[in-house]
Amino acid sequence: MKSSISLTAFFTLLLVAAVMGANHVAARFAFNDSVDVVTAVFFRSVVTAAIIFILLIRRGVSMKISKGHHFTFLVIGTLVAIQSYCIYSSVSLIPVVLALLAFNTHPLWAALWSRILYRRKPEPLVLKSMPIILFGLALALDVLGTASGLGAAAQWQSIGKGVFYALMGAASFGLALVLTEHKTLTINALVRTAYTLAIVTALATLLSFYQGGLSLPHTTSGWLGLIGLTVFYGTGFTMMFSLLPRLGVVGNSAIMNAEPIFALVFAWVLLGQTISIMQIIGAIIVVSTVIVIGLRKK
Repeated sequence: MKSSISLTAFFTLLLVAAVMGANHVAARFAFNDSVDVVTAVFFRSVVTAAIIFILLIRRGVSMKISKGHHFTFLVIGTLVAIQSYCIYSSVSLIPVVLALLAFNTHPLWAALWSRILYRRKPEPLVLKSMPIILFGLALALDVLGTASGLGAAAQWQSIGKGVFYALMGAASFGLALVLTEHKTLTINALVRTAYTLAIVTALATLLSFYQGGLSLPHTTSGWLGLIGLTVFYGTGFTMMFSLLPRLGVVGNSAIMNAEPIFALVFAWVLLGQTISIMQIIGAIIVVSTVIVIGLRKK
């Protein structure tokens, strides 16, 4: 049974959610200035991996893992690389909050993968939440094109590709979570993250060479976006592994699923991205339901 968290822990979790939301808004500034998705993934991964390795060295944590885990980490790292590529691709194409809301379906994907791979039946709360999340997502995405006035066909022509990327990112992340739970849970969380990010960095490096190198910004706004997404992502991860354990809460606490709400505000203020009242209601439904799932007693 889970105990309630302190007020300090609660607001720290909200701060992490805000920082991670700011990461995606900053990414949009970079994408608007010709930075491509691979470059964004490379910068955020290499810097965050370096931070994690420094934390490991300072804490004297051994990086040794069994040979049986090598392939598992390769698979998980590849899935996280796909997730990173997909969510940034989505952010580059549609409003940030819509990309994050579609990605927030990852608990449903995790339940599906767990059922397929390990024959584990979804918990009753997860099953009950599925139609609620999908209903909220339908409102947020304005699937019928009512709020935009475009109609369903034109609306999906506008957002379809971005939504597809976000859902593929959610599917990849859900599978990564399930494999982590079943295959690597006995390994130190910091070590798991270090290996995963190292693989993501390696794959981003190879892909950048394949496409002819990194695509760097041309303007101050673009550089601020690239630096911002790197700093915010690295800061969020550092807080998860440095501050949150001391406060008695885990790094993937459900409260951090409030990230789309912060992204909504930041994108409105900084990017001028707006959505209708009905879409905001849908966003609140999705975020609230995902938080409830995460706060369930296990």
